[in-house]
Amino acid sequence: MRYLRVLRLFLRLSLAAEMEYRVNFLLGLLSSALTLLGSLFGLLLLYQGGYRPGGWRLEEALLVMAAFTLLQGLASVLLAPNLNKIVEHVQRGTLDFVLLKPIDPQFWLSLREFSPWGLGDVLLGVGLLLWAGGRLGLGFPDYALFALFWFLGGLILYSLWFMLATTGIWFVKIYNATEVLRGLLEAGRFPVGAYPALYRVFFTFVVPVAFLTTVPAEVALGRGEAPLLLALALALFLFLLARAFFRFALRSYTSASS
Repeated sequence: MRYLRVLRLFLRLSLAAEMEYRVNFLLGLLSSALTLLGSLFGLLLLYQGGYRPGGWRLEEALLVMAAFTLLQGLASVLLAPNLNKIVEHVQRGTLDFVLLKPIDPQFWLSLREFSPWGLGDVLLGVGLLLWAGGRLGLGFPDYALFALFWFLGGLILYSLWFMLATTGIWFVKIYNATEVLRGLLEAGRFPVGAYPALYRVFFTFVVPVAFLTTVPAEVALGRGEAPLLLALALALFLFLLARAFFRFALRSYTSASS
């Protein structure tokens, strides 16, 4: 309950600071809409002439794009505003103050700031999900499965991003590494089954893009058995690995005053 109160305080303080620039929300929404339109245009090009990449119908592929757009919203609202600043905390010495606070430092570093300007991606992702799901006749259980597996995918994305950000304790410039991760995740705009076999293996077992966007769409469509235990085990393993890696990295942190 204490952490919930702290989280509510973080949200209130972030919104109070960001609401000074309310026009940014409209600009962010416009940017998100243009990005989504570009993605839809590229997807429609793939389906010209009756071609179905990987055997996916257009409406089914839109579920994958909805999961990707929602993850983009998560990254814009929560991940980028917090995790990209870990390097700044190390460089400026403000990580010292974080470690001295009577609260879990990973919790503080991960949830201190909320950016409402990424909510445009969330709204557009939900709208695309409902439209495609309505065309496919999905019901509440299907949406619930989609939400569950999307949440696990979001946890996987957070864990990978946090581990990359943690390397900033050793290396000064890790922005390129996080951009490489975001670039790889761009492949999640389309169903993994649409890629050649070698790419499917890479995006499933090396960089688990399939678990982020394709798997939520597949379970909502009722394709095969839902790999709940596998997705849950992968998400939990990466999350615990991220925590262990952060604690290990802190052993090398000497603080700005030492």
